[in-house]
Amino acid sequence: MSIGTTIEYEIKNGVARITLNRPDRLNSFTIAMHEELQAVMSHVEENPVVRAVLLTGAGRGFCAGQDLNDRAVAPGGEAVDLGHSCETFWNPLIRRLSILPKPVICAVNGVAAGAGANLALACDIVFAAQSAKFIQSFANIGLIPDSGGTWILPRLIGQARALAITLTGEPVLAQKAEDWGMIYKTVEDADLISSAEALAEKLAKGPALGLAETKRRIRQSLLNDLDTELDLERDAMRKLGYSADYAEGVAAFIEKRKPVFTGQ
Repeated sequence: MSIGTTIEYEIKNGVARITLNRPDRLNSFTIAMHEELQAVMSHVEENPVVRAVLLTGAGRGFCAGQDLNDRAVAPGGEAVDLGHSCETFWNPLIRRLSILPKPVICAVNGVAAGAGANLALACDIVFAAQSAKFIQSFANIGLIPDSGGTWILPRLIGQARALAITLTGEPVLAQKAEDWGMIYKTVEDADLISSAEALAEKLAKGPALGLAETKRRIRQSLLNDLDTELDLERDAMRKLGYSADYAEGVAAFIEKRKPVFTGQ
C-alpha cells in the first residue's frame, strides 16, 4: 500500500517493509515525506501483526537526507530555522526507531548521505549493497551531523574516524563501513533485499518480548554504569522468566523441536 506518494508500505510474514519512494531525488526528504513516514511509524507501533521492520529506498540510492530544494530549507530567501526541522521531523523519527520495541533492519541500496546516512545508522541492523556508500555531507554546507550523527558515529567507529569523516565529508564505502563496525554486513547488490528480508522474517518469528527487551537494554546500557545495568538485567530477566515465550523456548529445547513463539 502507499501512504501518500512518497512512502511505500506493506506487511508480509510479520514484517513491515517501508520503502522511501522519491527515487528521482535520491529519496531525499520533504515535509510531506516526513509526515507520511510519521503516519507509517504510528501504524507500525500500534499494529500487533508487525513483529519486525525493514527500511529501504527505491531506485539507485537509499536516502540523500533533507531535500535542499524543499521550501522549508531552500537558500536564497529568508533565513530558515533548521533547529525547527530537527525538532519537528528528524529527531522524533530517530527517537521512534531507537525505542520501537520491534527489530528494525535497514537495507542500504546506493548512497546514504547526510541525515539519510544517520537514519540508516539509527536502525538496529544495517545491511548494505556492495555499491552503497555513506557520506556525512554536512560540512560541505556549513552544518553539523544531525539526526543523531554526533552521538551514533563515535559509538560505532570511535572518535578519530568519526571526526575524520564528518569534518572532511569523505565517503565511506560499504565494505569499509562493515570493516569499521559501522554496519552489520555488506552483500552483493542483487542479494541485498533478500538477505535483509530473510533476517527480518526470522526475527518476526522470534520471541517478541525478549527481542524487545534485548534491544532496550543494549541501547540504554550506553547511558548506564555497570551496577545500574546489572540491576536492570535482573529486572528484565525476572519479567521475561514469567513469559509464555520463555516457557515455549525451554520446552522446544528439551523436546528438540523449533519453538513457536506468540509474543506473550
